[in-house]
Amino acid sequence: MTVRILLADDEHSLRRSVSYALERDGYAVHAVGDGDAALREATAGSYDLAILDVMMPGKNGVEVCREIRASSALPIILLTARDAETDVIIGLEAGADDYVTKPFSLAELASRVRALLRRRRLDLAERGGPRMAVGGIEIDLHARDVLVDGAEVRLTTSEFELLQLLASEPGRVFTRAAIMEHLWHTPFVGDERAADTHVSNLRRKVERDPAQPQRILTARGVGYKLVPA
Repeated sequence: MTVRILLADDEHSLRRSVSYALERDGYAVHAVGDGDAALREATAGSYDLAILDVMMPGKNGVEVCREIRASSALPIILLTARDAETDVIIGLEAGADDYVTKPFSLAELASRVRALLRRRRLDLAERGGPRMAVGGIEIDLHARDVLVDGAEVRLTTSEFELLQLLASEPGRVFTRAAIMEHLWHTPFVGDERAADTHVSNLRRKVERDPAQPQRILTARGVGYKLVPA
């Protein structure tokens, strides 16, 4: 089955070049020029991945990402300006799985797309595993369900994989680099501080008080660990 990708960017030349590169790799690409059209397509269509520019007419990419994430686990890559670090942080907090800074090479974007789709395939292939439990957190690897203190919580793909990694060895400190490499199933090239945002997102869903975490603890200057609480 052909993988369908939604591309949203207000630059016609970028839409054309990215569409050509991804279609050459065998993907079916539907490109739109503004955030409102992107949200309509994501809601009505059946896509395997979305690429959203942060700065677009109408709804911006972060707003579209946030609204998609409210009802879907669709993998999302954000395109952002190289000096817009705040956009990256806000985008990851909104539920984006990855980001690519402009200007970028088509080869780099295609590599990120392949990595994210590979993660999705591995997610599906790994179903059927056992349950994991650390303190008040229970993880069903078969159904990909998570209970926190008995209540079900909904995690994005990245959040689930991060929790699964931390729960695989409770008490072990995982470096930021190790976290990002686990999320991508490949050596990570980028800002390791993205791991901080993924951890912050997960804390909001599994901690009793995210401002004073007791489950996902910080090893200052190194990384993070999960402990029973």
